[in-house]
Amino acid sequence: MTACAIEPAADDADGAARPECTITADGAYAARLALDGDSWFPERWTLDGPEPYAVPLPGNQPEEPGTEVQPMGDGRVLIRRLADGRHTFSLLYPTGPGTGELPLGAVECPDEGSRLRLLPPAPGGERAYGLAVGRRSSAVWLVAGGAFGPEHLAEIPGRCSGGVWLDHAGRMLALDREVGGRTKTVVVDLERGGEVSPLLQIAADSDDRLLLADPNSGLLLIRSDAPSPGQDRLGWGVLGSTLPVRFPECLRVPDCTVTPFAIQPGQVLTPESCAVALRVDGPLGSWLGVWRPARRRMHHLPAPEGWLAGAGLWTGDGVLHLPYATAEAPCGLARVPAPSGEAGDTGRAGDAGAEGPVRDGTAAGSTSDTASGEPSEPDPPNPVALRPVPLQEAPLGRLVTK
Repeated sequence: MTACAIEPAADDADGAARPECTITADGAYAARLALDGDSWFPERWTLDGPEPYAVPLPGNQPEEPGTEVQPMGDGRVLIRRLADGRHTFSLLYPTGPGTGELPLGAVECPDEGSRLRLLPPAPGGERAYGLAVGRRSSAVWLVAGGAFGPEHLAEIPGRCSGGVWLDHAGRMLALDREVGGRTKTVVVDLERGGEVSPLLQIAADSDDRLLLADPNSGLLLIRSDAPSPGQDRLGWGVLGSTLPVRFPECLRVPDCTVTPFAIQPGQVLTPESCAVALRVDGPLGSWLGVWRPARRRMHHLPAPEGWLAGAGLWTGDGVLHLPYATAEAPCGLARVPAPSGEAGDTGRAGDAGAEGPVRDGTAAGSTSDTASGEPSEPDPPNPVALRPVPLQEAPLGRLVTK
């Protein structure tokens, strides 16, 4: 048997930088690997109190640098280790001066070149999922929250990366699937045996990836080379809208990689007014970008000292919370308000100064062709099962009831 490879701690399968800590979907807890001298150990942060605080969760021996940790909704921390050719999973929790550990089981990846990583925290915080990528197919595993240890949920033809939740129930999972040398985003319905539906295909010969989604507003952040073949661009659209994906010029920063990591929640009917936080990585380091789809400008802000780069979350009223760790403050949370002129900005995309639709990689100047998507309705008390449909002519596919 061949052991699965551990992905680099700082990069995802498609080369995108991964955050240095992981935050639950509700923002209550975070987890990371912390360093004590030359030894790595898990650490849980509590973020929903008056001040953040950290609880170390060291095991009987130091962890490997590639070990993954993820906070659960009840405050426990899921850990994935590679041992004896298997990926083992356990839940860690504090027990007075020590660390309790509840083994959950293991997943084997027999194919040569296979690898397994944790998917982003699922809504609700009760379950956690892993993605095992093989030579010809990818598997979604329920690794925490099941009845009998890790459970195989879905087998998807092609090599998958990414991972974005599209709903509040933790049912609809978007993955970027590579088939035939091209990458397109598909949706996996975890309650229908892993049924796969197309979600994002801007052009037949483009690579299209979904980076971020807000279930409330339907705002999507996308990376694609459709407008500039051979060169990836950041774009945005609205789930369920018939309008095309847009690729604003302001999201292009020369010689830098720009990665969105948080969307302001609660903007149910105005997706274009959502604040988006972006990580900008350049030759001189990393800093913050703040942008709204309704505006032409991205604000560039210095990151707080010790920022756990790529990690953060928005409050509903537009304050960005960024976890950081320094020698003086080993567990800190910086609160960054919306930049001057942005606070309370709920202007529609059709207002003066809005970014018009983009089909060819250049910004359209007309304000009559607006960038606002069709309003999304709030989630009903008992959501109807939804199925994405294929995209044509670069609109974002509507969700229609089955």
